Amino acid sequence: MSQRLERIVRVAVRRPGLVVAITALLALGGGALALGLKPDTAVDTLVSRGDSTFQATERYHERFGDDAIVVLVRENLPRLVLTSDLGRLLGLEGCLSGNIPRQVTKPPGGPSGPCVQLARDKAVQVVYGPGTFVNESVRQIQDQFAAQQTAEAAREQRAMTAARRLAAAQGRSRADQERLAGQARQLVRAEYFRDTLRLALNYGIRSLPRLNDPDFVSQLVFDPRRGVNVPKARFAYLFPNSRSALVQVRLRPGLTEAQRDRTIDLVRKATALPEFRLTNGGGTYIVTGAPVVLSALTAEVSSAITVLLVAALIVMALTLLFVFRSPRRRLVRLLPLAVAMGAVGILFGAMALVGASLTMASIAVLPVLVGLAVDYAIQFHSRHDEVMRDEGLPPERAAPRAAALGGPTIATACLATAAGFLVLLLSPVPMVRGFGLLLVIGVGLAFACALTAGFAALGLVGRVRGPRLPAWWTSAVRGAEDLVRDGLRALPTQRPRRAAERAWRGAMREAIQRPARVLGIAVALALAGFVLDTQTEVVSDVQKLVPQDQQALRDLGALQQDTGVSGQIDVTVQADDLTDPKVIQWMTAYQGDLLRRFGYKEERGCARAELCPALSLPSLFRDPTQTQDRERVRALLDAVPPYFSQAVITPDRRMATMAFGIRLMPFDRQQKVIEEMRNRLNPPPGVTAQLVGLPVLAAEANAKVSSPWRRLLTVLAGLLAVSLVLLAVYRRTERALVPLIPIALAGGWSALVLFLVRVPLNPMSVTLGVLVIAITTEFSVLLAERYRQERAAGHEPGEALDRTYRSTGAAVLASGATAIAGFAVLIVSDIKMLRDFGFVTVIDLAVSLLGVLIVLPAVLVLAERGELRSLPAQAWHWARGLRLPRPPLRRPRVAGRRAA
Repeated sequence: MSQRLERIVRVAVRRPGLVVAITALLALGGGALALGLKPDTAVDTLVSRGDSTFQATERYHERFGDDAIVVLVRENLPRLVLTSDLGRLLGLEGCLSGNIPRQVTKPPGGPSGPCVQLARDKAVQVVYGPGTFVNESVRQIQDQFAAQQTAEAAREQRAMTAARRLAAAQGRSRADQERLAGQARQLVRAEYFRDTLRLALNYGIRSLPRLNDPDFVSQLVFDPRRGVNVPKARFAYLFPNSRSALVQVRLRPGLTEAQRDRTIDLVRKATALPEFRLTNGGGTYIVTGAPVVLSALTAEVSSAITVLLVAALIVMALTLLFVFRSPRRRLVRLLPLAVAMGAVGILFGAMALVGASLTMASIAVLPVLVGLAVDYAIQFHSRHDEVMRDEGLPPERAAPRAAALGGPTIATACLATAAGFLVLLLSPVPMVRGFGLLLVIGVGLAFACALTAGFAALGLVGRVRGPRLPAWWTSAVRGAEDLVRDGLRALPTQRPRRAAERAWRGAMREAIQRPARVLGIAVALALAGFVLDTQTEVVSDVQKLVPQDQQALRDLGALQQDTGVSGQIDVTVQADDLTDPKVIQWMTAYQGDLLRRFGYKEERGCARAELCPALSLPSLFRDPTQTQDRERVRALLDAVPPYFSQAVITPDRRMATMAFGIRLMPFDRQQKVIEEMRNRLNPPPGVTAQLVGLPVLAAEANAKVSSPWRRLLTVLAGLLAVSLVLLAVYRRTERALVPLIPIALAGGWSALVLFLVRVPLNPMSVTLGVLVIAITTEFSVLLAERYRQERAAGHEPGEALDRTYRSTGAAVLASGATAIAGFAVLIVSDIKMLRDFGFVTVIDLAVSLLGVLIVLPAVLVLAERGELRSLPAQAWHWARGLRLPRPPLRRPRVAGRRAA
């Protein structure tokens, strides 16, 4: 490996300008392509497409439409439905559905307005709203009345014909025949009027229904038994209370993110048109719903991350200038960051070329990958400086030598880190799997860029002199540095710094003299951390993770405040024939039992209930006698207008739905509600029932990600992957075990610190256990191998540790501090999800770095004594207060000149 890496670097430094130019072009081109990446918050980023719930949800969407945009109409209900505002609302619903009558020459908003664009896009499948509901009811009653009149006219004709024939058979005159025919017509008409009057009295209908008939609309909408102006409970999905109404705009399935965002924007513009302004009660429209909230959250979080990443890069650059020691010019110290950004640009440009999308997890790849790439570049940079200083070689000759000396170790660390990230491919969440895949590819790109472009740039810097800066600029920079240095000296930091130095020297002395004790304490702390990690809170409440002043979240809160619900869970029911009375009776009983279990009562509505009824197939069967036999069920379904029936049952009557409104709640509570709904499902033989919908998918994905046992298994799988790589590279168990022990303990240390500081995890930070393993692998492998090289060169343990920490350790500390500084920028974010993610990551990285620096020396000393295999026994005896004799230190065997 040394020879191969040396040859690669020799080729790179032979034409450094060309290598740097090609890398820069690829990075810039990739960055330009990456600007076209669009955020993706589709359901398939949370749940695998092979998941049964996801497939059932897709089938549901194909038949009944996608998740609905909800237009909350805030107005006193009598003023809304009993005045001309109902006509305006009906016009808005027609606009949103894309149905513009052909005779309309001037559509609302003009020829380029939102109504015309919605009609052209055809992104809306169906609209359910109060205006359309009342208008459809009026039309159906009028159609039924017209059909009855036609049938009545036919009956009158038949009665008149029969009377004429009877009179003619009796030999009566023509005049008597006509008189008797008229009498027969009057009798039939009187019977029709009697039946019609009875129906009118039963339903309170005084005249032929019209949309602008307040009496009919009042009879249709309100329930006097529940109170004045209180709507009927079975219409809660349209009229949740006496102060508001709902319009559901179901989107066509299969829309892209851009099409969905465009449709949401058009709906907002349509509600703002003056033609649909509610004038009688001063009503307002609020556009909300799951698609609206998801779109707004994605846009805001994505833009916030972009700003924060720019700030993070600036902070990382300043950190590099202060902590990275190099004899070169100050700007050359920023070369590792430039190499890291080149790798990031190439990676995200490749994502754009293959058509990948930008999920929340893939955005989080950026700071992680930048930190790792900076580490590789710093390690190569430091080795290059060492070779130039110790061997007196020019930059172009020092680069291949530095690659041969440090390259194999860095490559091993890179390979082990990638193996740790590979574990994320086992995650049940596609978004997390994509996160792992991007990190694996990015780690390889970062190593390749540091090896080629990094050394080429170092060689180029040695050949080309920078432009001579003006004297005033040099004086200004020197004055600024003196000012900063004097300010730092003026701060009361000397005493804490001296205390930290004493603590560090004491820790190193303890690690060398009493390694078993140090390691025993480290193991105990790690075990406590792993145990307490199962008790760490995982916050999944959306309201607690995003800015509270976000308009979309406030609108969702308004929807819940007015209606008592914020989303919808559907239960799809499939059978060969859903008109079977047993199926309808089971659905009705299941829905009623479930609503009672979660606190719904018809007299008080959805105010304090976790589940509320929505438009469902059982809602059509209010009378139990309608489900006594199959013929009555079919007759009722035939009589229901298609506008209503298409929302609850398919035309072939093989799939139906039961819908429940659900309150906004944390994912863990939502998952418990879903589990109880699923446990109560006990359909009749031959019938299948399944829960579907976005709330179900989101809650299940969160349960999988936030499970403490799944997190622990993920960490163990990561450790196994890293250990297999180290064993494959080193071919010796003891040599692989040395860096592996701090790697295994780091996860427990960070978990313990997180438990003590009481920082909750969130959906972005629950996978940081793997990140800790990857970062710790980098630190541990580099330091352990550098110590081994120093010991092979003949240095004593203390001196070897000192030389290791002054060389590789300083580079590790610089790269670690740079990565920590980058993540620390996220702490100032106003988005709690990002703020907690940044804080947790800073803690994890800091604990991992300090833990490795303190515990690794103890492991190295124990390995030289040959005590690693007897470590469990030593830990037991140490715990009982016994002291075991320590064998003398022995130097590792070396293979002569090649090992040196």
